[in-house]
Amino acid sequence: MEKKTLKQRIKQNPALKKAVHRFIMHPVKTRPNWWIRLFYFVYLKRGKGSVIYRSVRKDLPPFNQFSLGCYSVVEDFCCLNNAVGDLFIGDYTRIGLGNTLIGPVRIGNHVNLAQNITVTGLNHNYQDAEKLIDEQGVSTQPVTIEDDVWIGANSVILPGVILGKHSVVAAGSVVSRSIPAYSICAGCPAKVIKSYDFATKEWKKSKMIPTSNY
Repeated sequence: MEKKTLKQRIKQNPALKKAVHRFIMHPVKTRPNWWIRLFYFVYLKRGKGSVIYRSVRKDLPPFNQFSLGCYSVVEDFCCLNNAVGDLFIGDYTRIGLGNTLIGPVRIGNHVNLAQNITVTGLNHNYQDAEKLIDEQGVSTQPVTIEDDVWIGANSVILPGVILGKHSVVAAGSVVSRSIPAYSICAGCPAKVIKSYDFATKEWKKSKMIPTSNY
């Protein structure tokens, strides 16, 4: 008979799960209690030379994973949240001022996020019109930002999106569909406006490039 892990036992026991969650998370502030935050240094994975500025809000309970790669930086006034999904940030990546990252999110290497960007793998359920939205729980779809991506200021990256390698998101865009590698997107909702042609070695304008099947 296969032995159950402690995490599996907790998940399968609703009363125990509720008690453990209450011990870890503040019921109103919806962030780890102060006694959990004291142990960030134990369970948060940090690469060599990485920097998280003091003003960053770290809503990072231990029941999901968080890692920050080597020589990566999370600048002032950001919020990092892995309460509903893992949050991974690669090497040589910069998370700019005032960004909000809500897992499940995986960010690659040499990625640059400008200022006031939201990247979220979380959606609030709303389908039952006879119940309050905040009583219906949440659903998640992972966001993947591949290597060498640049995201302009004030953009929003929504659940389920994949941003391909060396893609660019113009400032103020709302990205609701995946964007192919080596392309530039802009708008609300964001659409591909240019893509790189390796044959001619030029960025070419595009009338319409499908983004949903990437």
